[in-house]
Amino acid sequence: MHEPLSEYAFDKDLSQRLKAFSGPPPSFFQKWSLPHFTVFLLIFMGLLWLLANVPNRFFNPSVLHVTMVLGTLGIWRFGWWFTHAVRAQIYARLVWPGMRRRADAMWQSGWRPRHLHIQMTTYHEEPSITKRVIGSILGQIRREGIPTTLYIGTGSAFDEQIIRQFVETYAQDIPDDLASLVFVRQNQPGKRMAIGLILRSICRTNPGPDDLVIFMDGDALFGDDVLRKTLPLFGSDPELQALTTDEEVICYGPKWIANWLDMRFAQRRLAMQSHALSGRVLTLTGRMSVFRARHVLDLEFIRTIEADHLNHWLWGRFRFLSGDDKSSWYHLLSRGARMTYVPDATVYTIEVIKENGLGRMVQNFRRWSGNMLRNGARAIALGPTAMPFFIWWCIVDQRLAMWTMMVSPVMAVLGSMIAPGYFWNCIIWVLFSRVVLSLFLFGYSRKADMTWPFILYLNQVINATVKIFLIFHLSKQKWSNRGNQSADAGSGALNMLKGVFAKFQLMTALGTFMMLLMAYVGLIELPFV
Repeated sequence: MHEPLSEYAFDKDLSQRLKAFSGPPPSFFQKWSLPHFTVFLLIFMGLLWLLANVPNRFFNPSVLHVTMVLGTLGIWRFGWWFTHAVRAQIYARLVWPGMRRRADAMWQSGWRPRHLHIQMTTYHEEPSITKRVIGSILGQIRREGIPTTLYIGTGSAFDEQIIRQFVETYAQDIPDDLASLVFVRQNQPGKRMAIGLILRSICRTNPGPDDLVIFMDGDALFGDDVLRKTLPLFGSDPELQALTTDEEVICYGPKWIANWLDMRFAQRRLAMQSHALSGRVLTLTGRMSVFRARHVLDLEFIRTIEADHLNHWLWGRFRFLSGDDKSSWYHLLSRGARMTYVPDATVYTIEVIKENGLGRMVQNFRRWSGNMLRNGARAIALGPTAMPFFIWWCIVDQRLAMWTMMVSPVMAVLGSMIAPGYFWNCIIWVLFSRVVLSLFLFGYSRKADMTWPFILYLNQVINATVKIFLIFHLSKQKWSNRGNQSADAGSGALNMLKGVFAKFQLMTALGTFMMLLMAYVGLIELPFV
């Protein structure tokens, strides 16, 4: 669904969508609508028919060596995925309930943080979204009685006026000694500079080391009891330094993009719980994460947020445009800080997509994958002794997966040149495997959607393609969410030559990749072998 035209219509529609998220999640079988269950049955029966009628060429002697590689990769990738699924269940069923009980007992005993600092950045958000976000924060501050200062980083008077009018109208009953509002107008462009200015403003208030600091975006809406569910975890676990929460997405845009985002967040829930079992997570999302003040209010951290950079052999020294959440994560990871994920505290992400859906999908991958690649290399360099080995290997696996993902479709096409029809056997396997994966992911969503098997494979192929491109173009950055910002390593003839050389590297890597696969399949012979 696209964005309603008027502010009233937008607010009304948003209320209806939020109401749909209220209450406990449905059981697995309640998630199925009749149309999607019908599609599932048709796909299942279609797969059975294909298995019975399409000749099995996997064990054809001429392509058996191809099948061995595809089977080995399949066992590895799906075994790794199954490992995450088992770990997520261990965390959800055995570890998390005890953490929740201890945190609830701490809260009921009267524990409260000495002071809560909320830093939020906003940039020309829809007025309805801004009002909802501020209202959700103030409502929980009022109910829980937590001394709070809300710092809002803005780029213009537009957002400030909306927020000020809302607070003056709806927050008159909140005492000044309980909550205060501070606007921080940024004097330099970029979200990173806005966050840095806010953190410097917080530092001037002399916060305590165990004060809590929330990092959040201007389009992140608190679900019920987010503060009560997250803050006491720091009281019950003195070693905990940061946490992030569950997210649900409310998308105004093409239907298939909304389905894709729903699937991405289901994947996120599974992966986050698996990672949290090791006392770390792989991202402290900027939508909503909570930190102990001692780690985020020192000058080194602030400068990292403001001017995080990478020294690259080709691109030289270049600053990161986005990815402040990855910079925060790396800073804490390098200091051995304990992190966790809170599965029962939900923040609602409101996505308004006005441009082309596929283009936005690729842009998001460029931003997410680019931030991961830029930070992943230095995280790997810390070594497995600086963090739990499982977490270190997860970071390594992110870099391996972009190549292994592309092996299967390429070898399926090459194999069909030797054994015609081999490609269709691979298609059957891809569809069957993605249906099975989707059935698992439905356990982490509010509905079963049979577009997921197809979107899942599209997601994997496009993500791998974008990563392979970006690994050779780490300095190229673009962020459409905040004024359509972009960044590169520089301009002029030298930068153009660097770009040409990066393209040469990319084409050389792809050519080598294809040549090795073709040689293995038996379509060509390598002259030096």
